[in-house]
Amino acid sequence: MDIAEFDYELPPEAIAQEPLPERDASRLLVLDRQTGRLRHQRFCDLPELLEPGDLLVVNRSRVFPARLLGHRVGGGEAEILLLRPLGEGCWEALVRPGRRLRPGHQVQVGAELTVRIESEAFGAEGRRRVSLLVAAEEEAAQIERAGHVPLPPYIRREDRPADRDRYQTVFARETGSVAAPTAGLHFTPDLLRRLEARGIQRVDILLHVGPGTFRPVKAARVEDHRLEAEPYFIPAETAAALAATRRRGRRVVAVGTTTTRALEASAARHGEVVPETADTDLVIVPGFRFRAVDAVVTNFHLPRSSLLLLVSAFAGREAVLAAYRDAIRAGYRFYSYGDAMLIL
Repeated sequence: MDIAEFDYELPPEAIAQEPLPERDASRLLVLDRQTGRLRHQRFCDLPELLEPGDLLVVNRSRVFPARLLGHRVGGGEAEILLLRPLGEGCWEALVRPGRRLRPGHQVQVGAELTVRIESEAFGAEGRRRVSLLVAAEEEAAQIERAGHVPLPPYIRREDRPADRDRYQTVFARETGSVAAPTAGLHFTPDLLRRLEARGIQRVDILLHVGPGTFRPVKAARVEDHRLEAEPYFIPAETAAALAATRRRGRRVVAVGTTTTRALEASAARHGEVVPETADTDLVIVPGFRFRAVDAVVTNFHLPRSSLLLLVSAFAGREAVLAAYRDAIRAGYRFYSYGDAMLIL
């Protein structure tokens, strides 16, 4: 399929720049993938839209303040986006301005943190290896103090202290993501209690979200698109809960595309979801056979993105794009701080 078939026009004012005062006050567009029927709800209605015995699966990854803003020693602004630790104070990172930051150059971030560029560009997006010149036991605290929340570029403002809470799910536990698994941003402790009271169990997986998640698909044919491999972890209790839900004939409801991808990667490899720590470069495009997931809670996604391909594979391209057009007409708020969809 041509990637141009997954494009749509979005007015700039539809891109949410701020979260709503209450997380679960977001609107929820419900799409029945069998009939194409659309319903307009609120996210706080979710417990009534699911059935007792359904299983909710969330991604427990936590976003860290990965964006370091500083100055090159010798003058000039610089930005470093930490991606993943490599050990012994080294990190894989994206740096700007790339042409002016050579091996051996240093960036001063605040008063206490210095970052040294260790390598030339390599791999996807011209990544670098950098060192944080700080004692190992102080590294995490220094990043927390000096770092900024890595809001996506379509949020056209600098991060604020409030983003440290709001660009984080209430069930986030393990640090490692540079972008939030945004479908989970709509949940509140009260909503989770209401779901539990309705007989809807919750389990989790772990997949740290990298920068490639939101990257536009550049291949002309969607089948040619490649994603960087990402590690995921499926606990034994999660795999057991999925199997039990299947035996009862109830639904597995994935919260977000990262959760969907981890579960489907495991099921594609083994025929069912199993406890494991593994890597996946799975790209889900129309024609994909879903084995693990029966329903998806998701946000609205960028045109020509792998995330839009995934939800189109799940519900059908025409149905998804028709739903997006309806959402735009109805004034829904799009992307990370925007409204949500429930695809049943």
